[in-house]
Amino acid sequence: MVECSVIASRPGPTGLAGAGRRRRRSPRWRASPGRIVAVHVVDNQPIKKGDKLATIDPLPFQLVVNQYKAQIERETALLKVAQEELDTAKAALAASTSAHTYAVQEQARYSDLAARQYAPVAELDRANNELRRTTAEMTISQVAIQKAQTDIGAHQASIKLAQAEMASAQWNLDRTDVISPTDGTITNLTLRVGDTGTINVPMIGIVDANAWRIMANYKQYYVRSFEVGGTAWVWLDSDPWHFYRAKITGVARGFSRDPLAPMLLPYVAPTTDWIRLQRRIPVTIVLIDQPPGGKLYMGADARTVIFR
Repeated sequence: MVECSVIASRPGPTGLAGAGRRRRRSPRWRASPGRIVAVHVVDNQPIKKGDKLATIDPLPFQLVVNQYKAQIERETALLKVAQEELDTAKAALAASTSAHTYAVQEQARYSDLAARQYAPVAELDRANNELRRTTAEMTISQVAIQKAQTDIGAHQASIKLAQAEMASAQWNLDRTDVISPTDGTITNLTLRVGDTGTINVPMIGIVDANAWRIMANYKQYYVRSFEVGGTAWVWLDSDPWHFYRAKITGVARGFSRDPLAPMLLPYVAPTTDWIRLQRRIPVTIVLIDQPPGGKLYMGADARTVIFR
């Protein structure tokens, strides 16, 4: 039989309880920044996933959505004009191409007649002028087609950009209603109407009802016999005089020796009450049986026993 010696530490800034305590991670709902206009919950209130927690003033975000809607409507109207200009330019090109074909034939005929002195030079000059005019009209129509096609592409791109920006603005608007991402309990509620919500700054703490676990720090020479799925027994200080059945869900394969290093590995303090302890390895344990009513408390102490 191996009994864990529990080493308690203060909760860290991430909201995780210290080693040897029941742990869970507080879920976060990314909300839009702005002034709080309503708070729909009270401290210690049980909540369900999808419940509305608070409301951020939606007006600034609605105005941004309206701006992009107007931009899309404007670009759509300009796209329609460009498409009409393209149709007009294509029709003009067809007409100028037909006139140019006739002018080529006329110029060739009068050139031959004038060479044999069967037509006056003035008629040949007129045919040459007509050929140059129809050639210029064809060129103008081709340039107009290219311009209309460029305008169509630009307006289509502007519409797609405005649609993407409006989708982002709508996403921000939808998050003015702060929704609970999980079942749980509101804890340490300090949010009030008139406060300002800021991106990536937690506003409401939720104790997740579905993420309870116990972190027990065992001496390193014990853990070699621990197996994932093995049975453990847990004494909860919040519900004493009873052992609850649990199972091992993980044994850490490494830990940090430097408390100041980036905490990619768990750090377990090697001393307590000025006593130097043997290095200990975090073991994750999940309750199978729970106290009556499922009352568990984040950060509360627990003791674990594992038979080997």
